[in-house]
Amino acid sequence: MRKKVPALKVSQWLSGWEKADFSPDKFRRKPPEQFFLFSMEASELRRLIGIQRRSSKAGTPRNQDLGIQRAHERTRSIEIADYVKYGFPWSKLSPRKREANEYADLIKPGWLPTAMVVNILLPEDDRKGKSVNTKDLVTVDLQNFLAYIEIPDTTEYGWELSGVPPIEIIDGQHRLWAFDEEVEGYEVPVVAFLGLDRSWQAYLFYTINISPKKINPSLAYDLYPLLRTEDWLEKFEGHFVYRETRAQELTEALWSHEASPWFRRINMLGERGRKTVTQASWIRSLLATFVKSWEGKRVQIGGLFGAPVGQDELVLPWSRAQQAAFLIYAWREFEKAIDKVQPEWADALNSSEDQATSNPGMRSGYSMLNSDMGVRGFLYTLNDLCYVKVEQLELRLWEQEIGNSATSNSDITLALESLKEIAVAEFITTLMETLAQYDWRSSNEPNLTLEEHQLKGEIQG
Repeated sequence: MRKKVPALKVSQWLSGWEKADFSPDKFRRKPPEQFFLFSMEASELRRLIGIQRRSSKAGTPRNQDLGIQRAHERTRSIEIADYVKYGFPWSKLSPRKREANEYADLIKPGWLPTAMVVNILLPEDDRKGKSVNTKDLVTVDLQNFLAYIEIPDTTEYGWELSGVPPIEIIDGQHRLWAFDEEVEGYEVPVVAFLGLDRSWQAYLFYTINISPKKINPSLAYDLYPLLRTEDWLEKFEGHFVYRETRAQELTEALWSHEASPWFRRINMLGERGRKTVTQASWIRSLLATFVKSWEGKRVQIGGLFGAPVGQDELVLPWSRAQQAAFLIYAWREFEKAIDKVQPEWADALNSSEDQATSNPGMRSGYSMLNSDMGVRGFLYTLNDLCYVKVEQLELRLWEQEIGNSATSNSDITLALESLKEIAVAEFITTLMETLAQYDWRSSNEPNLTLEEHQLKGEIQG
């Protein structure tokens, strides 16, 4: 069975827009000249977008597809859900005050008059190699100034989504997540585009949420990772909004998280005399490796956290917490590997004059791992190998709901735990044991032979 939802057709197209870059290879095929405005029950829209009821079963319950690499900040949806059910200011009361009858008069209607912005997929639209099942397609019947949105009857007994959801959420996902099956009869206004390409969706999200300065730009790139590779943003904003900012955030996470081998060991203020890598050096190394090419240039090997990767050429939808956890996990496994393998070069450092600290393999002044060159070499190796093996390592399958702080150590801790469960964890452990066998001593290490000293001098020169 199918249902018809009446809609208004809104025509918006100017002749000057024909000068825009309509490049299908950049996910920018020419957009439609109109969109549609209608209302729909929030619970029904949820089902068509693929957001499923949460479960208490093991594992992280996820929707099938939140559109184009969308990430979900769960706390925001919980706040909205309380507002919808009880209005303001009751939704802001503490649990203790909610239980007190004296505050019952604070309950108000929880209106959400702002429209959800969505995209209706066409039959030919590809999402991770799949398209919408014919029975689930949402179609538009145009009739002069009006239109009818034809949808499958999701309330029909036995109906369930059979694959790719027919509708993608562009803006309003946290509002939509706030609704569960218990909230029936609550309609939301919807603005729907038909067959809007991926890059235009990112553009809409930017103009709605970031351009008016509604949300933190850095958080926005986590919520909508495709923005990281948009070339028009690179020309308009420059590098500082995301590349340098993200590199600094990751450096701070490596310095501040207690699980990190670099905990309190990065020279954050560039103080002279400290034999540790400076924050500026870390940022430069990350810019050259993991966060390079956020500007959207197609390179053979780009940054795992920014460049398009894999068969679909989309950036990994990892949040800051996941990115930081990935780096911390790799360095931690490397430190463990040095202890496990006990290579000769590490034994040599143990017997050198520099015995002021534990684990001299990584901390000695005679170790390249405690220098700009060693850090960058390590990051290059890890980034490039993971970049070319992104499909085999199933990196896109690592999902985690995100928090709303720039550097949340609690989110990083959760990400570290979940990282252990995916395929890349074993790969990292094996890679680190291999890297531990390389001689990481610097050219000034006193136990080097003349030949070793000359060779390392050439490498470091």
